[in-house]
Amino acid sequence: METRTSTDTVIAIDLDGTLTLTDTLHESAVVLFRDTPVNILFLPFWLLGGKAALKAKVADLVSLDVSTLPYNTALIDWLKEERATGKSIVLCTASNEHVAQAIADHLSIFDEVMASDCKTNNAGTNKRAALEAKYGAKGYDYAGNSEADLDVWAGARQAIVVNASDPVTKQAAQVATVSKVFQPQTVTLSNWLKMLRVHQWLKNLLLFVPLLAAHQMGNLQSLGTLILAFVSFSLCASAVYMANDLLDLESDRKHPRKRLRPFACAALPIKVGIMLAPSFAIASLLLGLVVSTAFTGWLLVYFLLTCAYSLCLKRLVLIDCLTLAGLYTVRIVAGAAAVAIALSFWLLAFSVFIFLSLAFVKRYAELQVQAEAGNSHAYGRGYAVTDAPLVQTLGITAGYAAVLVLALYLHGETVGTLYAQPVFIWFAVPLMLFWVSWVWLKAHRGQMHDDPIVFVIKDKSSLAVAALMAVSFLLATKGIGN
Repeated sequence: METRTSTDTVIAIDLDGTLTLTDTLHESAVVLFRDTPVNILFLPFWLLGGKAALKAKVADLVSLDVSTLPYNTALIDWLKEERATGKSIVLCTASNEHVAQAIADHLSIFDEVMASDCKTNNAGTNKRAALEAKYGAKGYDYAGNSEADLDVWAGARQAIVVNASDPVTKQAAQVATVSKVFQPQTVTLSNWLKMLRVHQWLKNLLLFVPLLAAHQMGNLQSLGTLILAFVSFSLCASAVYMANDLLDLESDRKHPRKRLRPFACAALPIKVGIMLAPSFAIASLLLGLVVSTAFTGWLLVYFLLTCAYSLCLKRLVLIDCLTLAGLYTVRIVAGAAAVAIALSFWLLAFSVFIFLSLAFVKRYAELQVQAEAGNSHAYGRGYAVTDAPLVQTLGITAGYAAVLVLALYLHGETVGTLYAQPVFIWFAVPLMLFWVSWVWLKAHRGQMHDDPIVFVIKDKSSLAVAALMAVSFLLATKGIGN
């Protein structure tokens, strides 16, 4: 860092919520939970020693990748311009000194770093006292974002308000001369829907498959039960997606598309996910108990399996795709349990193979994105980019195996007893052959979204195949002219 003269105007910059759009302590806590979950249990005991001690302990245990943090680029660009005029830029934060220094080294725009150590929490009155001891009363400008910064602004020559709410901005103007305001990013309904992954709730329609396969969709009682099961599974899925996004922050920020997820880009704060994820999980469990104990058992299997996937299984090559296929299939099993319908071997076999193919599609698409970005490996996954051709082969094979299972099932005697005109249901075989081939053709061309569900929703050919499949089953059930 450069040494500047004492006559330079000093601009002190807060870190959390100001320089970065996120909270580094929350980020560190998430990494701590991801890497060593048991340590989260000790957080309340570390806090007994004070906030400074807590931050120091977490900083000692966690190596935060500061290069991936969502920074306030508008503020940083302005600071560079101010520094070019001879002003001294000081990072003055309540974050731990190790985290603050790592960020200062990464950005290379600060002349000094003032931060919390293991004894003193450099926030509020402590921060103001430290700045006044160094630069004198009214001897610095200060950039902050929250009510905790009001006391510091009161002692500053000028206040720079960054990412603050309207009430905080008004309060800052009452205690100091506000020279510049950086407006906060707007939180939209789309941010909330993306956080909850509402479009992923479509996967939970698989709960209705056993009822449909048993030709009992007219059973209103069972239909009502499955609607409750659907809501329960959807709440559980949202809880898991929020948790997964929190645990995947670093890898998501290195991904061309996933970096735009609400937590990754800090459109929504991490603390929202930390509070909502367990709330949704509890609500899901309570609703599941209303459905049935058998359903609740499978709901817990789904929850535990998704947690295992988020924490470790997604990093294991091949195991990750088998787990994804299992998660799809568990939905069908849970739907059968909810309405006490016995599942056939054929339905389970078809489900496992088709969902395994979709899981491989997802991973293949991600490997293509990494290849285009010039990476040799998929960050946070067990695959090298060179594995893409093998993943493609495995996925196509699994897809065609699913079609084979369907053909063998349709050749059996059971079909004749379930359908009035079973000949029409044979159209499902060429339709499925086309769809599996189409999906992999699109993936091969690099036109597959890394989430196959999003692709299916938007792809006209996939929607047309689904419609034709429905027509073939309807004709097989009702026949022509009936």
